[in-house]
Amino acid sequence: MAKAAYWESIGDGRVRCGLCPQACVIPEGGHGICLGRVNRGGELEAENFGRCVSIAMDPVEKKPLYHVCPGQQVLSVAANGCNLRCDFCQNWTIAQQPARTSLVPPSELVRIATDAGSFGIAYTYTEPLVWFEYLLEAGALAREKGLMNILVTNGMVNEEPLRELLPLVGAMNIDLKSMRGEFYREYCHGDGLDAVMRTIRLAAAACHVEVTNLLIPGLNDSEDEVRALVGFIADVDVRIPLHFTRYHPQHKMTIPATPLPTLGTAADIAAEKLYYVYVGNAGHQERSDTRCPVCSNLLVRRTGFEAALVGLSGHHCARCGRVADIVWCA
Repeated sequence: MAKAAYWESIGDGRVRCGLCPQACVIPEGGHGICLGRVNRGGELEAENFGRCVSIAMDPVEKKPLYHVCPGQQVLSVAANGCNLRCDFCQNWTIAQQPARTSLVPPSELVRIATDAGSFGIAYTYTEPLVWFEYLLEAGALAREKGLMNILVTNGMVNEEPLRELLPLVGAMNIDLKSMRGEFYREYCHGDGLDAVMRTIRLAAAACHVEVTNLLIPGLNDSEDEVRALVGFIADVDVRIPLHFTRYHPQHKMTIPATPLPTLGTAADIAAEKLYYVYVGNAGHQERSDTRCPVCSNLLVRRTGFEAALVGLSGHHCARCGRVADIVWCA
């Protein structure tokens, strides 16, 4: 446990958390929506500091990150909790309700990553930003040891804490769930669209960023919304890889799985403006490879979560010589 950052006392023993747009008002003894921050005696504490619900080695492609150390394994670790309550959450048993955790101090986490031969630490599975205090301490230690810090996040965080954290981060995959605020409010139970868009802009200026969009039939898969999403990303940087992911019924949502043609159409639309567009969770081999945006040479071939470097000469396209938009392991 550690003292929480970004909160204020508002009287009657209550505090208001300032870490994310939920702005939880927490009474004495109560928790925020994220499950990790608790009001004790009128002060906000990070009860989740160092408490891990899952830790494992994963292919970095599983995050998904296709332009970071392709084919490498990364230590992946998760907190218990999230600051959204998505009806379609695939990890709701560890993100939306209390789950069993183990204490892994920052120094121990870094030792585990180093001993495992990992190039970094991916904070993933649930929502890493609710682990803010732990991210700062563990992230600083990891960076000192030459490890890359990776966040797989919903991006819903306030600007000041984000700016404090970004200097420690090497890569992020940010989940942009919809371009409509009402989608966030109705299906994710948080008013986060503006914050997520801001996070993408700020992060893209500070570290490597990839964006994921889960396409849900009838809710966020219209061509107009796809074009709005693609237009936003292109305005930030056309080199940002975009992953369209196939939805399957999960948790409270029973809508049938996304039709494969919907994913193909979305990818075609995105490819009109973005250099790198991928389709995930759908077996689309032709939509998982990385090609040079100048000459279309195949740079990285992927089968599932396995990646093979096939068209590179060093860090350049072997055909036209363009520098590949990939963050390489040291």
